[in-house]
Amino acid sequence: MTSADCFSQTYAQARQTFLQACAALDLPVESYTHPLPGSAGEELAVDVARSGPADAEHVLLITSGCHGVEGFCGSAVQIDLLRDRDFLRLAGEARCAVVFVHAANPWGFSWLRRWTHENVDLNRNFRDFSLPCAPNPDYAALHPVMIPRQWPPSLGNRLRLLSKLARRGRKHLQKAISGGQSSHPDGLFYTGTAPTWSNRTLREILRRHGRACAHLVWLDIHTGLGPKGYGERIYSGPGDSPMLARARRWWGDAVRSSQDGQSVSVPLTGLMVYSALEECTPSEFTGLTLEYGTLPGEQVLDALRAEQWLHNNPQAGAAQRREIKQQLRDAFYVDEPQWKEDVLRQGREVARQALAGLAS
Repeated sequence: MTSADCFSQTYAQARQTFLQACAALDLPVESYTHPLPGSAGEELAVDVARSGPADAEHVLLITSGCHGVEGFCGSAVQIDLLRDRDFLRLAGEARCAVVFVHAANPWGFSWLRRWTHENVDLNRNFRDFSLPCAPNPDYAALHPVMIPRQWPPSLGNRLRLLSKLARRGRKHLQKAISGGQSSHPDGLFYTGTAPTWSNRTLREILRRHGRACAHLVWLDIHTGLGPKGYGERIYSGPGDSPMLARARRWWGDAVRSSQDGQSVSVPLTGLMVYSALEECTPSEFTGLTLEYGTLPGEQVLDALRAEQWLHNNPQAGAAQRREIKQQLRDAFYVDEPQWKEDVLRQGREVARQALAGLAS
């Protein structure tokens, strides 16, 4: 097997390869079937495999596909680790079970969308819905510019966006757009008004696999931000938490905190990984996002804008639909040998460092 064999060209292929890797290890798989079919009519599911005993002292949870189309990368990292017998041996020596959660948002993975079938950003959806959602007036003001009536957008539309970038700065604009918003269900980075199907499913998986351990480590794999091929290690919790010190002790000073402006990500709320603190309450929790760069940020944003416009305009022609879907796929999955090698190498390194940290 080569590194390229870990990567797939469709959700259905990724799922089949993941299940085959589990079968080769005689690992049972729990499948949480999605209520809707995939783009080719295939069954969709969040598939969960556990390597290690039910009463393991530690659990390393590795999730892929939180943002649908980003699942090509995360799935490959999971398959690579499942094929790595030395990694699984090290996990056993560290008294650690490894739980692979394949395709947290299978609908988005199959349909080449970053969002769920509810048009919700799953990684902004893990919040307390009994409380009012904090307004995002900056996004509300930007929405008509972000999702214009026609695509490709007019020159005037692009100039307005550039003008806002020049006046406010890149970080301010990034926070306004990607920080999450609840005012426009047909817009980008929508938080939703209730827990999504994937939210409820992930919480059930957490309760099943994370409650009995002393230390839960969660590695969540993403793409789309940062230099091409580089996997930034992002900590998203409070800056004064022991979790940050532990993350830097395990994964090195390259760990960046999104809360203090160091990271390619801006400060966010409603993140998936912190549902572990609500559902599991282990004695210790350590969460890390591994964010792989793909294309320049302007191209990634343009792909997201185009695909949201397409979703809002289902009457668009078949040729334009294919072009926009390919544009989005390319923004989150670089189908090149060097990028794939870089992704798997860094995935192995981060996973092994987690085991070494647990064993220390």
